[in-house]
Amino acid sequence: MADNTVIYDPRKVLEHPQFRILAAGEKPSKDANIAAFYNPAHEIHLVEKPRPVPGPGQVLVHVRATGICGSDVHFWKHGRVGDSMVVTDECGSGHESAGEVVEVGQGVTQWKVGDRVAIEAGVPCSQPTCDACRTGRYNACPDVVFFSTPPYHGTLSRWHLHPAQWLHRLPDNVTFEEGSLCEPLAVALAGIDRAGLRLADPVLVCGAGPIGLVSLLSARAAGAEPIVITDLFQSRLDFAKKLVPSVRTVLIERGSTPKEQAEKIKAAAGLPLKLTLECTGVESSINTAIHSLGFGGKVFIIGVGKTEQLVRTKSDGTIMTMESNPHFPSFTQFPFMHLSANEIDVSFQYRYANQFLRSLAAQYPKAIRLVAEGLVNLKPLVTHRFPLEDAVAAFHVAADPSQGAIKVQIQD
Repeated sequence: MADNTVIYDPRKVLEHPQFRILAAGEKPSKDANIAAFYNPAHEIHLVEKPRPVPGPGQVLVHVRATGICGSDVHFWKHGRVGDSMVVTDECGSGHESAGEVVEVGQGVTQWKVGDRVAIEAGVPCSQPTCDACRTGRYNACPDVVFFSTPPYHGTLSRWHLHPAQWLHRLPDNVTFEEGSLCEPLAVALAGIDRAGLRLADPVLVCGAGPIGLVSLLSARAAGAEPIVITDLFQSRLDFAKKLVPSVRTVLIERGSTPKEQAEKIKAAAGLPLKLTLECTGVESSINTAIHSLGFGGKVFIIGVGKTEQLVRTKSDGTIMTMESNPHFPSFTQFPFMHLSANEIDVSFQYRYANQFLRSLAAQYPKAIRLVAEGLVNLKPLVTHRFPLEDAVAAFHVAADPSQGAIKVQIQD
């Protein structure tokens, strides 16, 4: 079986004679394979790179829609997510993509030119000796090529080369825009599966950003009731209310303690909450979620947070971190004995995988079916659209909370 880490070696692009960084304001030609790249200097710019040719088992896709994920912005602004995902060179962005097949390689029979597809961005090794791949938890594959996670270049490109078996067919009534949004929806669905959400479970969603909102939509489709959602910004809570009118919203006030916030959440719910889908990764939000749950509840953390989370809350509600005051005695934000005395479980989510070893249970096919049949409406999430040539401007909008963006899409 082919070694994807060799096939998609980023040096092949960076060392190719056709690779070049476009100057600010330079307009690329219409037939150029352009992409948005970031680097260790925290720059975001367009590049030109060669148009790839599909080899055996590969498909060339004209990428028609790509959403900007918070991790894309994080790689640009901070150069890393955790200790294992670090920007060390020019690196292509984007992993929420859908497009149209334009070429197929040798041996590819399931796809033809013109087919519309969603691109599953994580490609594991699929070797029979890999425990993660063999058991269906391929998100844990140590040799996974996840496009846009350094060092591998992303799918935010005019033409993207992809393994044929890691594409998903889009029904005629699902747009490219919706197809690209199936990636964050797959994250939410994986979280709901592993969290064990059941019909009529009372649920808290922390954070009304893109992942929080798709988690809200997914929890509603799964029959959660009631659902409470929190955020620091009233505008995002208003957006959530338009998306799911029955959701109960709680504005998190800066300076209030997690226990105080938890009392507001419990009052809004009106009954003990069973499950939290934590979509921020922020220490104080996780603490609030813990104190919001009833006995035997679960905090399921989908959000991405800091590598180390050591904090202390002072009596005035101020959050002191190691970064803000390295001499301040700090401790982990998790209230250990509250968790223990209330048998509250804390679990984490890392991307998504083909659950239960059944293709129909895989998150991407489920996401596409939910959208195609109208159980989940993703269309309102896209608030800003840019052509591929303006990808740099799109990133600046996505990174600026004052712009009011929920999901910024780049289309071609």
